[in-house]
Amino acid sequence: MAHTYTDQAIALNIAVLTVSDSRTEATDTSGQLLVERLTGAGHNLSDKRILADDKYRIRAQVAQWAADDRTQVVLITGGTGFTERDATPEAVQPLFDKEVQGFGELFRQLSYEEIGSSTVQSRAVAGFSNDMLIFCLPGSSNACRTAWDRIIREQLDSQHRPCNFVLRLKPVTEN
Repeated sequence: MAHTYTDQAIALNIAVLTVSDSRTEATDTSGQLLVERLTGAGHNLSDKRILADDKYRIRAQVAQWAADDRTQVVLITGGTGFTERDATPEAVQPLFDKEVQGFGELFRQLSYEEIGSSTVQSRAVAGFSNDMLIFCLPGSSNACRTAWDRIIREQLDSQHRPCNFVLRLKPVTEN
């Protein structure tokens, strides 16, 4: 692809998935933070869900979004740690056509500035599935803020140079 930016702002359709055995809409602070950030940046919230830490339910939901013609990006918060129930990377990585290998490394580098060596306990990953971009983030609001403010926002901004992911995403078809 010759150009990976455009001079026109492009609003993307973004779904938010919170992975948690205990959060509800009332207590989902990280999911709500992501919704506020993405809509504040001019994007559209296409769907928001909360699912228990079950890799097959997570995989099924993300696969459904990858198969539809509306969802261009999925932001997943939660399930990236090392407890027995944390399975977001295992749920999502089999769906990746391509992994965004630098995302996890950059996230952990930036997170190290905030929380020190505890950042090694994050298995944040990102990748493409059917030209839909998926970011798997830790479940804390601070981690979601770091990821959005310092990485994701620019990479979902069609005007960010020298490059961004916007023109790499599937085009939206209206239903």
